[in-house]
Parts: sequence; C-alpha cells; structure tokens
Amino acid sequence: MSAVVACGAVLCAGGSVWLLGGRVRAVRGLRRARTLLPAGGPAWESWWRRATTRVRGRVGHEAWLLVGGAVIGLLGESVLPLVAGAVGMPLAGRARRAGEAARARERRADAVIALCGTLAGEVRAGRQPGQALRTAAEVGSEAGPGVGSESGGVVGRGLGGARAGVLAAARFGGDVPGALREAARAPGAEGLLGLAACWRVAVDRGAGLAAGLERLEGALRAERDQRADLRAQLAGARSTALMLAGLPVLGLLMGAALGAEPLRVLLHTGAGLGCLVVGGLFEGVGVWWALRIMRKAEGR
Repeated sequence: MSAVVACGAVLCAGGSVWLLGGRVRAVRGLRRARTLLPAGGPAWESWWRRATTRVRGRVGHEAWLLVGGAVIGLLGESVLPLVAGAVGMPLAGRARRAGEAARARERRADAVIALCGTLAGEVRAGRQPGQALRTAAEVGSEAGPGVGSESGGVVGRGLGGARAGVLAAARFGGDVPGALREAARAPGAEGLLGLAACWRVAVDRGAGLAAGLERLEGALRAERDQRADLRAQLAGARSTALMLAGLPVLGLLMGAALGAEPLRVLLHTGAGLGCLVVGGLFEGVGVWWALRIMRKAEGR
C-alpha cells in the first residue's frame, strides 16, 4: 500500500510541476506532428481538434489539479483532495492567464522596438514618414508569425488592434500621433508614446525623424535588456521558492516509503486534518508572499 501511495504522490507532484513549468514536451511533440502530417484529415479529426483547442483555452493545465486530487482522493479514501483540487483550479487558471498576459506584453514590447528600427531604416532609405510607416507595418504582417527576424515576424504586431487606424491616418493625412497614442494604451505598447512624440516633433519642427527613432529604439532596447537582466537575477530566488514549496510533497513521499501512511493520518484523524489545514494555509501564504516580493522587484 505504501508503494501505491508513493506512486500517487509522485503523479500529483508531476502534475504540479507541469502546471508551474508552462509548456511541456508533449505539447511540443504534438505541434511538431501537426507540422509534419498532411493537412485535411477526416471530419471527426478536425472536430476533435477544435473541441480540444476550446477546452484547453478555457481550462488549461490547471485541470491536472483536479486529476491529482482525484488520484490522491482514491488512494486516501477521502473526498477532500478532490475538493481541494476543484477549489484550486480557479486560482491556477488566474495564474495561467496572468502568465499569458505577461508574455503577450513582452512580445508586444519587442514588436514596438522592431517597428521603431524598421521605420527608421525606411526613413533613412528616403521614404516619406507616412509611406515608411505603411511599409514597415505591411512588411511585418506579410512575414507572418513564423518568421524569426525582428524586421519581419513581429513588426506588424507592434500596433496591435489599432493597426488599421494608424495606417489609415498615415495614408490619408490624419492625426498619426493621436492614433499612436491610442495604440499605446495596450499593455506593452507604451513605447509608441515615444514614437508619437518623435512623429510630432518631426512634423511640427522639421526635425530628423530617423535620428529620433534610432535614439528611441536604443532606449527601449536598453530598458528591455535591464528587465531581462533583472529576471535572470531573480530566477534563482524563484527556483528556490518553488523548491521549498515542494518540500511537503517530499515529506509525504518519505513518510509513505517508511510505511507511516501519511494520507490516512492527514485525511482521517482530527490532528492530521488540523495539521493539513494549517500547513496548507502557511504554504499558500508563503508562496504568495515570495511571488509578491519578486513581482515588486520586477516593478510589476
């Protein structure tokens, strides 16, 4: 029985690591298989793909919490782990969506930097500002997301959903700085405020737009590199916090290996339930506090 309990605890720990780690090799292998296999399969295959994509978009990897809770509940003959997994799913979903938003914000910031560099190059080549802006945005959109270079795959995403309004203003002589300021409201696109200021100065005072864009690109790159260095310095602290958060799972494994039946003690005795509740509260508060400190250090 102790070996079965140990296997269940290992399965739960593996699901938690998958949840905290982000993408896994199985997802990469699935995407690789989709690129290698020919398109256009049976109707049920396309239906299944749409259904699984919709479920993954709404649920995500936090479903492993429910699976792990069910497994531990079966092993411990208690419904409490299943209830805990169901309660933890919304919190895990919120953390997943926050991570996705942060990654989208970083990608948009990179796109703004690439847009400034491409626009400066077009202006240096002799194009008018409006034509240069349209060319830079169209080059980014035609290259598509599969292109890895900054001047191709990500340039068109710098303007985000306001791309049509900005290009219309540039094409028909509208308020381009105002359209850029509107686009800068999107998270990660704050650098467009600098682009709007450079555009305003170049139009009103006849200053060199290319020189201002190059200085703006350098400043945005320096800020991005500073954030990347800070994240690299905090990576050790984040790994330590996650490792400490997993120590209770290691304690359960050691107890199961020694034959102490920790699940029975925690789920079927008064003292065990009290320890489980208090320990879970301390665990949650500790992880929240550590992540809060790191978010403050990153300036988020």
